[in-house]
Amino acid sequence: MADPARARKLADRIREIAAETLERRVKDPRLGFVTVTDARITGDLRDATVFYTVYGDEEERTATAAALESVKGLVRSEVGRRTGVRFTPTLEFVADAIPENAANIDDLLRTARESDERVAQVAAEAEYAGDPDPYRKPADEDEDDADEVDGSDDDGTDEPGDGDDDHRG
Repeated sequence: MADPARARKLADRIREIAAETLERRVKDPRLGFVTVTDARITGDLRDATVFYTVYGDEEERTATAAALESVKGLVRSEVGRRTGVRFTPTLEFVADAIPENAANIDDLLRTARESDERVAQVAAEAEYAGDPDPYRKPADEDEDDADEVDGSDDDGTDEPGDGDDDHRG
């Protein structure tokens, strides 16, 4: 198992070399507008996966995949020549799913934004279920204090010392 930092550096270097080789040396007409997005390499530095995107429709994507499969040897030999590693890793080109995932995330964000706008509109038109201000006011407290001063007991219970003059004998 190689050092993870070394594997990461080698993967970055493979990505750069693959992109430059596809841009400058490959003259295949099937090769569309390709962008090499990432490269990953196994821990033993034997196999590398190069991720790419293609601008265009499905037909151009399949033609580009076929072109990349046919130039895989050329790109691998260029990687071996320019990296100087003892064993040149095998390459596999994989179409990157980032554009589809990004479109899916954009759709989800748009749906959430529309939902938030509907909730905000409903909240703006909403009215209070009870009083607009449910908190007691100082005037309410003065009325409660007056009830306690006059000795009236509104709970309806007879307790000793509560001020009721009801004597049973």
